[in-house]
Formats: sequence, structure tokens, C-alpha cells
Amino acid sequence: MPSMRQSYTVTVPEEPPAAAFPFLKQDMRRKSSVSGSVLVSTFVGLLINQAKNSKSAQGLVGLKNLGNTCFMNSILQCLSNTHSLRDYCLHNSHRRDLNNNSRTNTALMEEFAKLIQTMWTSSSSEAVSPSEFKTQIQRYAPRFVGYNQQDAQEFLRFLLDGLHNEVNRVTVRPRGTVEDFDHLPDEEKGKKMWSKYLEREDSKVVDLFVGQLKSSLTCSHCGFCSTVFDPFWDLSLPIAKKGYGEVSLMDCMRLFTKEDVLDGDEKPTCYRCKARRRCTKKFTVQKFPKILVLHLKRFSEARRTSKLSTFVNFPMKDLDLREFASENSINAVYNLYAVSNHSGTTMGGHYTAYCRNPNSGEWYTFNDSRVTPMSSSQVRSSDAYVLFYELASSSRM
Repeated sequence: MPSMRQSYTVTVPEEPPAAAFPFLKQDMRRKSSVSGSVLVSTFVGLLINQAKNSKSAQGLVGLKNLGNTCFMNSILQCLSNTHSLRDYCLHNSHRRDLNNNSRTNTALMEEFAKLIQTMWTSSSSEAVSPSEFKTQIQRYAPRFVGYNQQDAQEFLRFLLDGLHNEVNRVTVRPRGTVEDFDHLPDEEKGKKMWSKYLEREDSKVVDLFVGQLKSSLTCSHCGFCSTVFDPFWDLSLPIAKKGYGEVSLMDCMRLFTKEDVLDGDEKPTCYRCKARRRCTKKFTVQKFPKILVLHLKRFSEARRTSKLSTFVNFPMKDLDLREFASENSINAVYNLYAVSNHSGTTMGGHYTAYCRNPNSGEWYTFNDSRVTPMSSSQVRSSDAYVLFYELASSSRM
């Protein structure tokens, strides 16, 4: 897809704002001999430079489209506005984790951090080329070689996995051992399983993005309930279907967590009966991550030949997911800060991103090279594909 030139409007007030430039106010009081035209010219230059610098300092920098790389640019902008991950890169904290691991494969994290740093500290407001980063992601995941359109959610999964592997605090993974936690209460069992996961996978990326799902399997014959706990990096939500064409995000969450009946060929073996039995299966969230990524399943899983354009109404603030928690009184209220959008069809589509700037709290549209302010009322659309939520306790709303 062709890249578009960046546009940004700088509004110059008729009179210099003295609060922004106190030295001008002082000079004007003295009625210095500097001519009005020179003063205004100097001020306008200062204002435009400040606008340009503040723009790049605030991460409002576009990414050049290298040829159908809008899927990559959309996700990179969402991650750039993930303030904890951004700060991890800006403060060079990733270097400590890279050095501690003494790894040979560090290029992906290095290029990602370098790109984030450029987007937030560059003195130029020109769009940045992510070509060096693309070289490294396609080395890690060869499926991204070339210039075919790709799926943004799949790209996000591969990228986070690659970044995690390079900054994993665990340098030597322990040998897998089978431990029986079935005699423990579910809450304690979940904590034990989470600790075992961290023995192998422990990084800043895990700190932010990984949660834990609880799967409960109940035998309809004897009533025995077995539980399994698994980590998750995102939740892929089926889109609920209703007659009037609009559904809520909570409808999708309820569909994802609803109790399913496993019967016929799907019958599992009951742990107590030692025989295949009709069972019910249900998901709940045992541990909510700091950053919750919700993927709306708009594409059919069979060859991605069709797309659901259903409008999913999602909250911008105070997404309360406590009804899906395994335990009571858990912190599970989230605020939205970024959306990866897909417009068009499976045959010809385009990705953009809507992101809330972590410094100003203002929303912006990121369309490859082009970055423009937007109203928060425009964020919800039927193009929304991947939603990024931040836990309210760590949010900067």
C-alpha cells in the first residue's frame, strides 16, 4: 500500500502566549527596541520548532510503509503507546536484561528498542522507516519475509514472543517435571502453576502481557471437576451474533467463557470415572494481565475467506471483567489505550491504529506515515480488530 505524506496542523495564535514563553512577556514590558516584525518572526519560529519537537518527543511520528507493511506499522504504534514497554526501551532497561543473559540473539529487541527511541526522541517529525526492524523480525519469523499483507494479531504474537525470548530473565530453563497439584485448592493450584511457568518464562514482556486462564471440566456422570491452568498472551473472542447487528464487548466475553458441552466424539476421559464421559467445559480468568489484548475474531478460521464487519461496542474506560474472574474481589477493571483497525475485505484491506498518547491522554490516528489528532468519540468503529486495554490500577487516565 502506498505510504502517505504526514500531515499535522500547527495553529499560530495571534499573540504570543506569555505563559508558554515568559521571557517574551518580560521583554514586551520593557518595550525594548526590537522591532515588532522581528519579534513576531522570532516567536513564530520558536513556536513551530516547539510544535515539531513536542510532536516527535510525544511519539507522534509516522512509520513508512515498506510495501503492504501497514499490519506491522499498526501494531508497532500500539506498542509504542504502551507506556511501560515504551519506558523499558527509552530508559534502556532492556540492555540490562540482554546483558544479564549474555545471549547471542539480541538483534530483534535491539532494533525494536532503537525504533521506539527514534519515534519518541527524534528531533525530526518526518516518518521513520522500520526497515532495519523488519529485517530482524523476518529473521526471527520467516513468515514475514517479503511484502505480502499479513494478519496484525499473528504479527503481534510473533513479535512479543521474539522480544520475550531475547530478554527472558531465565537463561537456563529447568527440565520439565511432572508435579501433581490436583490435591490443592484451585487458588493455590493456580499460583503453583504460575510459579512453574515463571521458572521458564520470565521477562518484562511477560510482566505486562501474560495472564492465566482456568479451564474447568465437570463430569456429568459423577460430578467430578478437574481444573487446568494455562498462560495466555491475548484472548481471541468470537463475535456474538444478534439480530440488530450490534453487539457489546461483554457479549463477546460471555460467548468466550460460556459453558460448552463435550459429548460424542469430543467426550473426554473423567479423572475419577476412568472412562469417557459427557462433560461441561468452562473458562474463567485466574490472573488478569497488566495489559489485556483482546482479539476480535472477524476472519473465518477456514482460509480467511470472509470477514465479519459487525460493530462491537467496547468501553473506552472502566471495562469491568470481574464477572469472568475465577476468584472474587479481583482487580479486573481496564481502560482502553490503543486499537488496531482493519478496513476493507480479506482480498484487499488496510491496517491503521488509534492510540491514546500516554503523556497527553489525547487520541491520534496512525495511518502509516500520516499522524493526525482525533476525537475519542471516533475510536469505536466496525473496523476495530485488536483492542489494547491497561489495568486501571496502573493506568494513567
